[in-house]
Amino acid sequence: MCCLEDVRHHFKDKQSILFGGFGGIGTPPGLINLILESGIKDLTLIGNDTGFPDIGIGKLVTQRRAKKVIVSHIGSNPNAGLLMNNGELEVEFSPQGTLVERIRAGGMGLGGILTDIGIEADIVRDGKQTVKLGKKNYLVEPALTADIAIVYAEMADPYGNLIFDKSARNTNPIVAAAGQITIVEAMQIVPLGTLDPEDIIVPGAFVDYIIPSKGVDWKWVWEPEIETE
Repeated sequence: MCCLEDVRHHFKDKQSILFGGFGGIGTPPGLINLILESGIKDLTLIGNDTGFPDIGIGKLVTQRRAKKVIVSHIGSNPNAGLLMNNGELEVEFSPQGTLVERIRAGGMGLGGILTDIGIEADIVRDGKQTVKLGKKNYLVEPALTADIAIVYAEMADPYGNLIFDKSARNTNPIVAAAGQITIVEAMQIVPLGTLDPEDIIVPGAFVDYIIPSKGVDWKWVWEPEIETE
């Protein structure tokens, strides 16, 4: 267990970063802000999507900190599309299920997966190896790992065992296993023995650092603004 400042030195230019989350839900807000404050750039971001312009991983995209993203879609963040069309952001699209399986394979130490998803689509098939098993052809999709994985959990204990909150669980469990270093931002850090072993989704063996979270720092556009004096 530590604080944000204790993990700042792990973030560097040109790193690959795996992130949990879907449209901002489940993406660690404090770690995203730390990356922004650190000033690092030329990152390769790997995760489900590019969030929204000012939500989740989208904040890094909007501020041009990424040189490449490996994602299933970018449609909710117009800045990602603009940067891609301007040649400022390389985008590797991977079908969502394939992307998740590639990350899972990376976390399990596998070299890749075989799938027929997209084998008839040029945008998915181009440049990839194919193999034939039985009477069927498959694409070889390489596994994905990264220098750092950033994860958002609802609860953690001092050993790094993690529990997630509803849909914020999304890709966080597989991301946690696929980073060379895994940093978890947790809403609650509870004493050892507090978590029911049956509820633990990620075992502590995959976690290197746990930092306390101040919670989500953004709102959906349809949520009312909080009036301040």
